[in-house]
Amino acid sequence: MELSPTTRILITTVITVALGSLVGLATAAEIDGWYATLNKPSFNPPNWIFGPVWTVLYILMGIAAGGIWGAGVQGNTKGKALWTYAIQLALNLIWSVLFFNLHAPALALVDILLLLPAIGWCMYRFRRIRPWTAYLLLPYLLWVSFATVLNAAIVTLN
Repeated sequence: MELSPTTRILITTVITVALGSLVGLATAAEIDGWYATLNKPSFNPPNWIFGPVWTVLYILMGIAAGGIWGAGVQGNTKGKALWTYAIQLALNLIWSVLFFNLHAPALALVDILLLLPAIGWCMYRFRRIRPWTAYLLLPYLLWVSFATVLNAAIVTLN
């Protein structure tokens, strides 16, 4: 049975949001614990903003991945694009564990510096298949760019 485009988008969105939520739950205790003790830059957003922002970003990411999964593309172009998506998602999830659970902002900075070009590469591959999917990842790229500056500032201040 062939899955409809909507079903594919729903599957990838649920998986992406679920993975992000699981990591969020695993790191939540550190927000009021270890993270609260860190020196942070003046431009650090309030803690409550991160959950809603990441939820929206994970939804957009899932929709984009589902759009690629449902694309009628010949050859392995679609597979390569989805592998690139999986790699950048893994780097994204690993960042939270490094930063919050392992209390390693410097290692998290290395991870996020790898994540940024991985997102760019994912957007490039997605754009070649379905341009609208790459545009859905633009807010994610911008937020991770901001998070990179924030991570670097936290490393510097601590």
